[in-house]
Amino acid sequence: MAKNKISRRKFITNIGKIGLGATAFSSMLSMKSLANSIISSPNFGGDYKVLVCFFKSGGNDSFNMLMPLGSEYQLYKKTRSNLAIDKNEILPINATNVGNRKFGLHPSMPEIQSIFNKGKMAFISNIGTLIQPTTAEQAYDESVSLPLGLFSHVDQAQEWMTGKPHERVIKGWGGRIADNMKSLNADNTVSMNISLSGTNIFQNGDNTIEFSIGVEDEAPGIIGYGNDSWNNYNEALTNGIDSLLDHQYSDPFKQSYVNVIKDSKLAIEKYNNAINETEDLDTVFSGNYVSQVFKAIAKMIKANNLLGFKRQIFFVEYGGWDHHDELLDNQSGMLRDVSLGFGEFDEAMTELNMQDSVTTFSMSEFGRTLTSNGNGTDHAWGGNVMVMGGAVNGKKIYGDYPTLNLDNPRMLWDGVLVPTLSTDEYFAELVQWFGAQNSLISDLFPNIANFYDVNSAQKPIGFMNY
Repeated sequence: MAKNKISRRKFITNIGKIGLGATAFSSMLSMKSLANSIISSPNFGGDYKVLVCFFKSGGNDSFNMLMPLGSEYQLYKKTRSNLAIDKNEILPINATNVGNRKFGLHPSMPEIQSIFNKGKMAFISNIGTLIQPTTAEQAYDESVSLPLGLFSHVDQAQEWMTGKPHERVIKGWGGRIADNMKSLNADNTVSMNISLSGTNIFQNGDNTIEFSIGVEDEAPGIIGYGNDSWNNYNEALTNGIDSLLDHQYSDPFKQSYVNVIKDSKLAIEKYNNAINETEDLDTVFSGNYVSQVFKAIAKMIKANNLLGFKRQIFFVEYGGWDHHDELLDNQSGMLRDVSLGFGEFDEAMTELNMQDSVTTFSMSEFGRTLTSNGNGTDHAWGGNVMVMGGAVNGKKIYGDYPTLNLDNPRMLWDGVLVPTLSTDEYFAELVQWFGAQNSLISDLFPNIANFYDVNSAQKPIGFMNY
């Protein structure tokens, strides 16, 4: 899905091909958003903090990622039928807050098993979009307000990214945090919101645009512009763009177009200079997509002083989790890549002594049915997510991991679980750690008061140390 989006990088790369229209339109929207924005004073210290959002688009079957062992395994096996992982293959974890209950991870995740057992990771169970606390009976008879477009990829992905399950909006909570906090950064030439997956709702703010980078070796920029390997095309392209940028236009649309190109060009130059001056890490990353994405993030975190950052938000979208078929084979390979990438990123943050400053958290638009459709699972609601970092109160499973029998009181139908924790609580705790004011949290997540008092001395869930 992410490959089809128009990133800021592609926007600049294709400038010689697409003409004025799309750029002027994008600039007009940005100017309008800027005029309508209201920014409150941030409340944070001068320390460096990073949020890395890892979005598993398609709906991850997370009850085959985190599974019960012990006496509950037979309930899991009966409900999951042909999709159950063999008990002897499950990787046990030593959760410290679950009493006598026992849990384990998918056999493809040994790196994440190790990170969890070292206390640098936590799982949050049966979480999903909610407007207010909801029982299965209330959801079934619709006697309470329910998130818009339940079980819809587009709607649910949007709601995880915006924190607003009651309305359809395109401003994400990551973007709106940047609106309010970017003044902490010494230099905003490069946006504090960095995307490895192009344009996205999560990082779209009132006056914030993500800076999109890639995982490939070549640096972002305008293809052919200022190229050392001169030919007639590159020379004409460079001269033409320079002429555009040097001219002052009376038409506001044309001037907006030029301003966007100028800002992007400056950002690309600053990014390239910082990355070129930063040595590679000693950590060795695997060749899969997830590992290479985390390698790019780690390199940019290492360059943060050259770029003037005190706060950064990264976004990664890893698609392909809509496993209506071939669940076991497909998920096995994908979870292997995730585990390798997370493990190598944790190693890199330890190398940089940044593990306490960087928190990586996962999202997916919904969980999947506990019951099999034959060879896969269908769209559901509640699921499990994971959070990694030195500031995480780890080695714990938060929330209410349900028993996976089909007569569970949280079961809506056909293995669909009604969440016991809201995404609002999850996001609010991440944002509190990041340094946001209580007033901003209430503004970001309008339904948070239905689950949590932002003025409370207690944390929403308790998985972060701050």
